[in-house]
Amino acid sequence: AQQSGMHATFMAKPIAAQAGSSLHLHMSVIDEAGRTLFAGSDDADSAMFGHFIGGLQKYVPEIMPLFAPNVNSFRRIRPNHSAPANIEWSHDNRSCGLRVPAGGRAARRVGNRLPGADSNPYLAIAGSLLAGYLGVEQKLARSAEASGNAYKIKSTLPKTMEEALDRFEACEPVRELLGEDFFQTYLRVKSVELDLFQGVVTSWERDHLLLKV
Repeated sequence: AQQSGMHATFMAKPIAAQAGSSLHLHMSVIDEAGRTLFAGSDDADSAMFGHFIGGLQKYVPEIMPLFAPNVNSFRRIRPNHSAPANIEWSHDNRSCGLRVPAGGRAARRVGNRLPGADSNPYLAIAGSLLAGYLGVEQKLARSAEASGNAYKIKSTLPKTMEEALDRFEACEPVRELLGEDFFQTYLRVKSVELDLFQGVVTSWERDHLLLKV
């Protein structure tokens, strides 16, 4: 990029008027023989697959700092901004945060479309797998399949980093699986970053408030 006189960025939402950049994770589970556990012999979704999605629906909103690690991350996750702003699921519906791509039994998988390009892929993968695992262990039911434009469905995701960190800190099941040392370190780093951001007066505030309030 530099050789071409440009800059490359993994910022989730670098330009306000354009769509942001994401990191989609596709997950499937197979047995020792390589057979999928997410679909039955009749090609229908398996009970495990339903529980896995149920876990994603319950826990992803609680651990969003693993998928949206910066204050800018949440500028991307807005309805009708070419990014999912919900934790709904559906077969091949790109307005849903959780998409089951079209394909046969062997290809049965779910895509988590919520992480931004700025997320650490190792943490985003770990968070997604932990959420799905907890769904299987707890036998969580997934919601009814979304239809149409899922942007119209009320979102249960945190809207700011401050809310996301509060919910992350309170998520005991994932906290236990991640380990206290990592959990506390990550939480403190992100809390310091948020505090530094909140100490900045933005140009928008000066432009819109300085002489008008």
